[in-house]
Amino acid sequence: MGELKGRDLLTLADLSPAELTELLDLATKLKSSEVAPMAQGRPPVLGLLFYKASTRTRLSFSVAIQHVGGSVIDMPLNATQVSRGEPIEDTARVLDRYLDVLAIRTFDQTDLQTFADNCEMPIINALTDLAHPCQVLADLQTVKENFGQLAGLTLTYVGDGNNMAHSLLLGCAMSGIHVRIAAPDGYQPLPEVVQQAKAIANGQSDVICTTDINAAIEGSNILYTDVWASMGQEDDAATRMPIFQPYQINRELMAIADKEAIVLHCLPAHRGEEITAEVMEGPQSRIWDEAENRLHAQKALLVSVLGLV
Repeated sequence: MGELKGRDLLTLADLSPAELTELLDLATKLKSSEVAPMAQGRPPVLGLLFYKASTRTRLSFSVAIQHVGGSVIDMPLNATQVSRGEPIEDTARVLDRYLDVLAIRTFDQTDLQTFADNCEMPIINALTDLAHPCQVLADLQTVKENFGQLAGLTLTYVGDGNNMAHSLLLGCAMSGIHVRIAAPDGYQPLPEVVQQAKAIANGQSDVICTTDINAAIEGSNILYTDVWASMGQEDDAATRMPIFQPYQINRELMAIADKEAIVLHCLPAHRGEEITAEVMEGPQSRIWDEAENRLHAQKALLVSVLGLV
């Protein structure tokens, strides 16, 4: 994975399909302890700059860097001068002198790009309103663990055409997975991301966006959902509820999918809204494996961009 040393991950499109495959293979080897890279010399320091709340991303990155002999500095936004108006460019140039890698969770993708433009160290997207690439690394690892392959499977994402839908479009297209997005009118993924996914797929897999949830789920191998109102959209939750209610993953929808289908959710979940507790805790759920794989997938990413493998 030496070709990833020093590189940013702002969206999954920053990787080639071959690099994505190698990252997933490395994540599997790290999980099984087949390989156990360890920093030599000065331990690397990971910075976390989070403008939004986080459980899985914050903890998995923190544990991952410590597993390879590094350390982490967690910088909540209100503890930095960014919250008092310091320009991102100035903050970025200073952090670049202290840290070896920086994971950022923010709202605007352009802020992430500004950090990347002003830092020599790798910048990792830990979630923006546009994309959540690290989550999809773990998702694809989980799918491959379950089915032994990626190409030729069908994944249906149900709900808001948000950052998760965007990253799943790209990740599935890069992996040869047929991807279907079922979302209400007005909540479809950004057209430019859909076109980007279709260009990546290049006819090797299907990229479909529809409002017809039953058609999207029929025969699908993987069902995926996310909350109906993401961080920053809480004021719209009540308005969104009746619009998205037909898009709930429940027992009836599961019956339309392939009988061996699995269910994924990036978490946190609102049980009884986008997914029922019955499905979430049922035998087809792989949600907890998926959450664990955040650690292994991000460890693979960290050791790659730091040049430890």
